[in-house]
Amino acid sequence: MIGWPPKGGSISPTTLALLGGFVLVALAARQIAFGARRLRLPLITGFLVTGMLAGPHVLGLVSADAVGQLRFIDEIALGFIALAAGAEFHLPAMRRRWRNIAGIASGLVVVTFLLGSLGFYLLSAFIPALAALPPVARIAVAMLAGSVLIARSPSSAIAIVNELRAKGPFTRTVLGVTIVMDVVVIIWFSGTSAFADAVIADVGIGVGFALLLLGELLAATLVGALLAGASHLILSLRCGWRLKAPLILLASYAIFPLSSAVRIWTHVHAPFEILLEPLFICMVAGFTLTNWTRHRNELGRILQEAGPPVYVAFFTLAGASLALDQLLRLWPIALALFGIRLVAIAIGSTLGGILTRAPARHTRLSWMTFVTQAGVGLGLAKEVARAFPAWGEPFAALLIAVIVINQLIGPPMLKWAIHRIGEAHERAAGGLTAGGEQHALIFGLESQSLALARQLAAHNWQARIISRRARQRADSELAAADVEIEPIDDLGLESLRRIGADRAKVIVTLLSDDENYEIATHAYEDFGTDTLIVRLDNREHLQRFQKMGALVVDPSNAIVSLLDHLVRSPTAASLLLGFDGEQDVIDVVVRNPGLEGIALRDLDLPLDTLIVAVHRGDQTLSSHGFTRLQRGDRLTVIGRPQSLHTVERRCCA
Repeated sequence: MIGWPPKGGSISPTTLALLGGFVLVALAARQIAFGARRLRLPLITGFLVTGMLAGPHVLGLVSADAVGQLRFIDEIALGFIALAAGAEFHLPAMRRRWRNIAGIASGLVVVTFLLGSLGFYLLSAFIPALAALPPVARIAVAMLAGSVLIARSPSSAIAIVNELRAKGPFTRTVLGVTIVMDVVVIIWFSGTSAFADAVIADVGIGVGFALLLLGELLAATLVGALLAGASHLILSLRCGWRLKAPLILLASYAIFPLSSAVRIWTHVHAPFEILLEPLFICMVAGFTLTNWTRHRNELGRILQEAGPPVYVAFFTLAGASLALDQLLRLWPIALALFGIRLVAIAIGSTLGGILTRAPARHTRLSWMTFVTQAGVGLGLAKEVARAFPAWGEPFAALLIAVIVINQLIGPPMLKWAIHRIGEAHERAAGGLTAGGEQHALIFGLESQSLALARQLAAHNWQARIISRRARQRADSELAAADVEIEPIDDLGLESLRRIGADRAKVIVTLLSDDENYEIATHAYEDFGTDTLIVRLDNREHLQRFQKMGALVVDPSNAIVSLLDHLVRSPTAASLLLGFDGEQDVIDVVVRNPGLEGIALRDLDLPLDTLIVAVHRGDQTLSSHGFTRLQRGDRLTVIGRPQSLHTVERRCCA
């Protein structure tokens, strides 16, 4: 069952060579997956497809033997996934909406398990490897399938919520239910896996079996608490997260050989076999760490930083190990099972909403938010394939096909539901693609805002200062300021439109954090302002501005940071600060359709200019000569002022 330790007790040179080759395939999978995002495909799909293409059934870059020898990668990733699932279950965050979350989750678990198990049992008659099993064994296998179908994808849901900046009671309930479901599914799967193991091994099911199952769960909980203790010691080390992350991964991975050793020893020396489910143990450890230790934030950072490479390796290897020949035959059955799961989700979420008296509009739409599946579901399917090799491959192939469909259909449905309910707060259309002059609005009347407006005017910007105190200043005092100062009565949407905030290229806020946030929210959600700059008063509010892509200036450490750059890189710092009168730095947005697809080396630009960065969406591209431009790209250019004007004209023509 477990791919460790290797023969001979150590990793052979052959395994190391296979590992090196797989790393190259995984790196290619990462690039392909990020390229596939342009087609609005989930990353998991790119990883799985690349793995399938590289696997033994297509290109053969990863052979069947290699998949077996690299099984320890699966186990490292599965321990990580279960640890992350437990860590997401933060009791204080759930407590406020516990009644709604528990009601909807209960409806989803019961109905999805019952209908999913029934549907799989009926469909298994069309799968030769399963149709040959006795009816009781097929029932046990169907229960395993029903357990896997319960799983959701908290990572996908959280990513979409962050992308939409969604907030409100509907969003909080959806996230709570999704997280609870991934914890419940691991517990549920542990029970059904033990039941299936007993049925297929022809062990009597009675009071003794129930006591054994209860004992296994209690023992696994104890081991999970011990793993949490070991992880607590690791997190207490005085070193950076880059050292702690591999230690945490190794600690969770160690549970797999431990589980295998306990199972083998009890099989030989005891009258019964004890199965300690590794996923359940790691989930208990994550749950304990996030709720009863002071390391919740640090653990969250480690999971966030280590997650991308772990998921790339796991899903790519899952694609390579997929029985593609069986998958192609099982697609019609996978579509039918997907439909059954969708109906079960609709019934279960509706019943849960009715029982908890959720708003009718929420109840009608909530089912659309629970379709996504990813890491935990895929991990459980692969666990079954390893534990039951006689029929595990077609079982895993079928359920992975269902998971891929769910991951393709689920995220768009979740987005649509959040938009429909009115809790999405995305950036408004326009922004960097909009034309217009270099127009800046500076909120706050003080010496710094006056100095900034004058400096922008010296660089041919139209800068205005907006102030709620302007009416209190004498007209003669404002006239002497030699800067356009405009009064505003409040910071509401209509007042901001009246002063032209919807047409500003840049908005700078120098007010209190609450006032800055009110302006920033309108700039982001209603205007799609190109650049938003915020002066921060309290660092506790940093994250909420960063989520809107604002450039945040923290006065408490800005001077120290500036002095640091002047010490370590005086030339670059002097250039950016404008000390060098012969050179300047600007950002130029490519709007000229004639530059679409042109490589940087083919641009006819003044010889004294240099493009130091190309920004495309949320990414910064390396600005080598072969980088090809797209409309909407933002170029950071250094050069003499008159040459920079030439660059602006050519890019914006």
